[in-house]
Amino acid sequence: MEAYRLFEPAKVGAITLKNRIVMSPMTRCRAIGNVPNDLMAEYYGQRAGAGLIVTEGTSPSPNGLGYARIPGIFSDEQVEGWQKVTTAVHEKGGKIFVQLMHTGRISHPLNLPEGAEVIAPSAVKPAGHMWTDAQQMQEFPIPKAMTAEELQSTKAEFVAAAKNAITAGFDGVELHSANGYLLEQFLSPISNIRTDNYGGSIENRCRFVVEVATEVAAAIGKEKTGIRLSPYGVASDMPHYPEIDATYEYLAGKLNEIGIAYVHVVDHSAIGAPAVPLAIKQTIRDTFKNTMILAGGHTLESAEAELQTGISDLEAFGRPFINNPDLVERFQKDEPLSANLDVETFYTADEKGYTDYPTYTA
Repeated sequence: MEAYRLFEPAKVGAITLKNRIVMSPMTRCRAIGNVPNDLMAEYYGQRAGAGLIVTEGTSPSPNGLGYARIPGIFSDEQVEGWQKVTTAVHEKGGKIFVQLMHTGRISHPLNLPEGAEVIAPSAVKPAGHMWTDAQQMQEFPIPKAMTAEELQSTKAEFVAAAKNAITAGFDGVELHSANGYLLEQFLSPISNIRTDNYGGSIENRCRFVVEVATEVAAAIGKEKTGIRLSPYGVASDMPHYPEIDATYEYLAGKLNEIGIAYVHVVDHSAIGAPAVPLAIKQTIRDTFKNTMILAGGHTLESAEAELQTGISDLEAFGRPFINNPDLVERFQKDEPLSANLDVETFYTADEKGYTDYPTYTA
């Protein structure tokens, strides 16, 4: 097993990771009142064998709290909650980035605090439904198209959240520009039908994402800033469009100019979504010169094989980390992975199916 590159240290920005295995961001809905808690600290601490943990999507503002029980990082109470999490991970030698996720139109007023609104690039209603604790499944509403002022205030919220993340002890932040949330909503000509400088051409549709990345990198350091992308992804009602390749090639070039630490590309084909073509992954790799993370239904062997091709520097695993808190150790010792994965408890509110999965030795 010693020959596996996955177990070698790696540098991302200014930090050194103990291995090349990343724990993918996964929404788990345990933040009661949108505040990180002791249970979450235990969960992330259990998984600190990963070279890098990227947290579940965490809202930079009240408007971005689209789902029930997801955490934020815009209040003092939330920052204090996250400090428990970063401490738990760092005490076990891990590194952790917070994923900043503004849900945009993938939201429902019943999941938002008083005074918050469902906002998006344009007033385009997504297909589908969303869980609300108050009234269970509800149709998505028509979002409010963001005004010029809201564009500026939302960018400022990302910057403030990034600064809060550093205060909370995070090693950096990952901007969530994937899976159909706010930043990706700007990239698509289907969800973004604006007629100002933020809609229309590829350059205009990428503008908001580029500005957010630029301002966050300026605030906390480009070496502490990453981004997640999902070209060809269809999550949250994001149909394909003809200019996908050109959009992501342009965006990768702009992110390279900013000099952020990494680009994290996710491929959900393992759970039934369309595959992300190898060609667009290679284009991003060729255009963006810093660290490349690839995620997508990997086994140890398939991740190692992908890493060996040179298309990635780090490989991310999602679901295997849920029921194998000691995933890296199991990989290193060639121990079998747990077959017990309870899908019913992915998004519930307590420790069941969250912190009660045993290690192999246990």
